[in-house]
Amino acid sequence: MATEANERKHLEDLQRLRGFRPIDDDFMRCLFKDNIPLVELVLRIITGKPDLVITDCQTQKDLKRLAGARSICLDAYGTDTAGKKYDMEIQRADKGAEPHRARYHSSVMDVENLNAGQEFSELPDTYTIFIVEKDFFGMGKPVYPIERMNLLTGKPFEDGEHILYVNGEYRGDSDIGRLMHDFNCTNADDMNYALMAERTKYLKENPKGVSEVCKVMEDMRKEERADVALRMLKAKKYALEEVVNISGLSLEEIKKLKVKNDV
Repeated sequence: MATEANERKHLEDLQRLRGFRPIDDDFMRCLFKDNIPLVELVLRIITGKPDLVITDCQTQKDLKRLAGARSICLDAYGTDTAGKKYDMEIQRADKGAEPHRARYHSSVMDVENLNAGQEFSELPDTYTIFIVEKDFFGMGKPVYPIERMNLLTGKPFEDGEHILYVNGEYRGDSDIGRLMHDFNCTNADDMNYALMAERTKYLKENPKGVSEVCKVMEDMRKEERADVALRMLKAKKYALEEVVNISGLSLEEIKKLKVKNDV
């Protein structure tokens, strides 16, 4: 029975894979993983910096430097040759792009990048980029730059914090319009940018690529089950057997989760 269930789940994953787009979270995790050239291409277009060079990029980067603070997991976290930091987030729903979330992502990057004894002036510039499936601000613009400014002087505050909202619906005749078209494509042959198309084709058609995506989908299911279990444990009104039955995790996994999170 377990083998049949696993096979059925695998076939469902393959069906989902065919419909995936770069703007889908499961697929994006694989799309940018170990692919600095693609990350560099996307960031160059979004930031309008054609000479931008990325030296390092990590996907699903966990940031939690302060004990007790809420941790965040960055979709794609990169550094350029000038030491500037880039957090690129894919947000399908408007709720995930709520302004306070952008503020928090930016602040966590600040804490991550300033050590004890360093001067505040050594804090690197940071770019928090939300690629949102819908036009978050509803004005039809490709990119909405958010910057702090001095309200009395009308001049930029120039603190090095930059927040960009990218309109995933934008289809203008420009690099960003072509890029957003590609982000919403299910078929690699319909894409404008070769780097995006090649990686998409690999993940959808090459057996190794397909295996990578299927593993990510399974990992995400485990994360969701662990999240359900953790909420139940924190509520302190469910027996361990109930947590097992509802979350789908094993008793051993529940016990490890309990110890890890001290609940």
